[in-house]
Amino acid sequence: MKIWVDADACPVVIKEILFRAAERTQTFTTLVANHAMRVPPSKYISRLQVSSGFDIADNEIVKRIEPNDLVITGDIPLAAEVIEKGAQALNPRGELYTTENIRSRLNVRDFMETMRSSGVEMAGGPPPLSQADRQNFANNLDRILAKKS
Repeated sequence: MKIWVDADACPVVIKEILFRAAERTQTFTTLVANHAMRVPPSKYISRLQVSSGFDIADNEIVKRIEPNDLVITGDIPLAAEVIEKGAQALNPRGELYTTENIRSRLNVRDFMETMRSSGVEMAGGPPPLSQADRQNFANNLDRILAKKS
């Protein structure tokens, strides 16, 4: 199992949890983004900078993942592609996307996109990452990593 991080929008605190987990469990972890980023020196942690553009990082992740890999992303369409390829997707709030819940998440996302594009103003975005979200992420990450072979 490898971990792939959709790093353009991944909160710093989540990256720090991932860095510690990669070292502790000796799991190769790659951060993929369209900008330069710093990662700690480690044989288990790397970065992959891709060119700027719509979904370039997402497409690179989908191209490289293998079944049972783990992708960290809040991007629901990316999560759907990851699941289709037999990998797992975990969002930064700790929710594991599954074949059972991804379709409804896509439907809600598409509905909200339709509302925005038709001129309906939507109030704010998601709330800031809470301590409970961080804990939920860390707990679910640990559960997934404990199952790796």
